[in-house]
Amino acid sequence: MSSSDAIVKEEDEEVVVGPSSSTSERKPSWQKLRRYDSLDFESRKLHGHDDDHSYAKENNWSVILHLAFQSIGIVYGDIGTSPLYVFSSTFPGGIKHNDDILGVLSLIIYTITLIPVIKYVFIVLKANDNGEGGTFALYSLICRYAKVGLIPNAEVEDREVSNYQLSLPNEREKRASRIQSKLEKSHFAKVFLLFATMLGTSMVIGDGVLTPCISVLSAMGGIKEATPAMTEERTVWASVGILVCLFMVQRFGTDKVGYTFAPIIFVWFALNASIGVYNFIKYDPAVLKALNPNYIIQFFQRNKMDAWISLGGVVLAITGTEALFADVGHFSVRSIQLSMSAITYPALICAYVGQASFLRKHNDLVSDTFYKSIPGGLYWPMFVVAVSASIIASQAMISGTFSIIQQSLSLGCFPRVKVVHTSDKYEGQVYVPEINYLLMLACVGVTLGFKNTTQIGNAYGIAVVFVMTLTSSFLVLIMVMIWKTHILFIITYILTIGTVELVYLSSVLYKFDQGGYLPLAFAAALMTIMYVWNSVFRKKYFYELNHKITSEKLNEIVSTTNFRRIPGIAFFYSELVQGIPPIFKHYVDHVPALQSVLIFITIKSLPVSKVPVDERFLFRKVEAKEIDVFRCVVRYGYTDVRTEHESFEKILLERLEEFERERVRADSKEENGVLDGRVEKDESCNEEEEDNYKAIGRIEEARKDGVVHLVGESEVVAKKGASFGKRIMINYAYSFLKRNLRQSDQVFGIPRMRMLKVGMTCEL
Repeated sequence: MSSSDAIVKEEDEEVVVGPSSSTSERKPSWQKLRRYDSLDFESRKLHGHDDDHSYAKENNWSVILHLAFQSIGIVYGDIGTSPLYVFSSTFPGGIKHNDDILGVLSLIIYTITLIPVIKYVFIVLKANDNGEGGTFALYSLICRYAKVGLIPNAEVEDREVSNYQLSLPNEREKRASRIQSKLEKSHFAKVFLLFATMLGTSMVIGDGVLTPCISVLSAMGGIKEATPAMTEERTVWASVGILVCLFMVQRFGTDKVGYTFAPIIFVWFALNASIGVYNFIKYDPAVLKALNPNYIIQFFQRNKMDAWISLGGVVLAITGTEALFADVGHFSVRSIQLSMSAITYPALICAYVGQASFLRKHNDLVSDTFYKSIPGGLYWPMFVVAVSASIIASQAMISGTFSIIQQSLSLGCFPRVKVVHTSDKYEGQVYVPEINYLLMLACVGVTLGFKNTTQIGNAYGIAVVFVMTLTSSFLVLIMVMIWKTHILFIITYILTIGTVELVYLSSVLYKFDQGGYLPLAFAAALMTIMYVWNSVFRKKYFYELNHKITSEKLNEIVSTTNFRRIPGIAFFYSELVQGIPPIFKHYVDHVPALQSVLIFITIKSLPVSKVPVDERFLFRKVEAKEIDVFRCVVRYGYTDVRTEHESFEKILLERLEEFERERVRADSKEENGVLDGRVEKDESCNEEEEDNYKAIGRIEEARKDGVVHLVGESEVVAKKGASFGKRIMINYAYSFLKRNLRQSDQVFGIPRMRMLKVGMTCEL
């Protein structure tokens, strides 16, 4: 039971149950429990909410400082190692005019300030979904506000979840309602939003492949300056060895990896800033003239088309920025804001200013700016730190990839894989073994295939800018519909940040045939998998919805069939939230036996990052003859742990008994006492109330007799006359994915010795 008060409303009578032990800290979450006779309504249960953990994560400065330190090693490795290759990628043909250096430096400074700092740190991070970030977090916010989900399993009760509520800064309702109405009425808009989310997610995962390749190859390239014996081939194989080691340590988790990597990245930033200041003072302090944006205009006037093409190199200065948002669930908004503003941003500006000062005196050394600008005595220490930092740079996108896979998995957009939560101390830190090994194989393949950073850099730019542009598009929708931001601010955002990102996107797409096709190829492969899984998942859901069994049909089945009554409890799992799934009739037709207590369980993911434990289980008593039948909906957020420390079975049965006691109290005309957790029966109770008390006893007895788990395993096939494409998608692609990935019993930790799989064929 929740510690907060609750009101149970039955007909026109209200009964207060569960006196609160403490109401001084926060107001209780009030809810009403109504009884319905139709399974078309979703189940219900009284519940409360406890958000102390999330409050501490965002407001306890000791926790914030710890997370800020960890984030240095996890989030900023990618953007922090950009000085290795930005100037060489921007001037692949050499420097034609000395002031071009000022123009490029001005572009770098304003791009870093505008995109990572202003856009992400101070705007996009505010669009987190209860602490979670990434493309799916933005999509989930939109789905909660507007009914744009393609599966009809949303219920009114979902909005009563504490984390579901959205704060609205002001009252610009008219514009927001108009946009919301258009989205909800347009099937094309719903499909497009899901498609865009999948595409953005696929691009970020592709980014997780390219980041390790370009970072490690760039750092290892420096050794050729010291020893000519280190050929390109040897450099490539050394890079492959480093990449394999990096992916092998992922299983230890973000927490341990973060504390290991953070000191190295901190030293990296300190050395870069120090060398930058040294070069700035020694070579050309006048380089600060680049703060005047007029040098950008002059750069384009002198170089025209070449200047536009060179933007593909400048954009590499902000690679890894999406990790700020994707990895926010591993840390917190304030910790990332603190580490970015106090450490990362100043160090990067110093590094680029120092390199520009060096190039003003050494135009001919632009192809290897980073290593040539290092003072002689620091070369080898800097090389070691650079290699270490490049290894760590990959961590940001790898961690972000794990988070995104977890989100897409929970929202039905990715096949089932194992998600390991690696930290009991900090939520959101996950490891996905299958994805880790696939990323490793992809990184090794790209490194051996391209062997240099030029073409990888072209591919990298497309992935980075495309995801940024998509994030801006979703953010504008959130500004309009949810935040209800002033229209002038929205227009300013579009004209500044939106325009800059579109210009960069047009530049990187120009190099499509020079390696730029790689992220699109990755995205196409991932989107095919996601589309197949999500499409068949939706078709299967609609099939079950159209063939569901009502409570009337349930009573007909029970009364017209000679069942054998078996002592015990049966858990029957299904994805349907309304009605009883059709596979139940298939079961009773072949096995004429039923346990005395039958519970239909639906595992449901909400478009919210976390569902408080006290609000996770919803129950309803189904009016059935001779047996006790309950409907239970178990709701999870897309970052919730699906396996509890305690047995899922034990927790569910405890909550069921609580629900029955509350239901009995609500049905009683007079308040009954509670003794040792059991309901005291009043002598004046009528026949219906008597049966209610007996039901509680039957549940307790059935629990002692044992529990069996009935898992529905529906085989899906394309119906006769289906198109060739549908037959390929359902009969081959989906079936292949389903056979080779984790089964539902593995996801929820169902004991195999007490599990019975029930199969049937669905023609879609």
